[in-house]
Amino acid sequence: MTFIRKKRFFGLLFLFILLLLFFKSAWMGRMLYPIRYQDEITAAADQNNVDPLLIAAIIRVESNYRHDVVSHKGAYGIMQVMPDTAQWIFEMEGFHQYKLSDLENPGINILVGSKYLNFLNKQLGNNPYAVMAAYNAGQGKVAKWREEKIWDGSYATVDRIPFMETRKYVRSVTYYYDKYVKLYSGDFENIRKEAPGRS
Repeated sequence: MTFIRKKRFFGLLFLFILLLLFFKSAWMGRMLYPIRYQDEITAAADQNNVDPLLIAAIIRVESNYRHDVVSHKGAYGIMQVMPDTAQWIFEMEGFHQYKLSDLENPGINILVGSKYLNFLNKQLGNNPYAVMAAYNAGQGKVAKWREEKIWDGSYATVDRIPFMETRKYVRSVTYYYDKYVKLYSGDFENIRKEAPGRS
């Protein structure tokens, strides 16, 4: 091996090691997987006894932190809350001051989405994968799949979820949740200890 080739080889090796260290660092991880609206997420998680990192993972998959999104199905805002769900929560919680257009406000949307997650946790026995699936496909469908033994609600059997969109959704939310746990669990430690579901 000539001197120039050795120099090039060791230069590339050094660059590879630097990149590896760079990508393994928590700083780089937080750059690649940011959590925006941390104050709103923390407040809603604390108020509704929901894992804040689950809220963040759902936001990442639903809107990638864009607050002004309306889906083709009519879901609003950062957590893509359906109008019927929002209206039901407004009435149930006595939020008479809110209207659907207020769901563009990230704080209100996160509060409403978190209240819905709390409801799903109670209905589905704090099973985080069933909650993820229900947030996407609806609580009635997930309850039916579990009742009819189509899907047992575990991540190991996620391939049995009848809807491909929901299978992908559960996998995506789980992926981001796991990333957020590695990078941010210390930031939300007090709330996460009390929240049901994954720990």
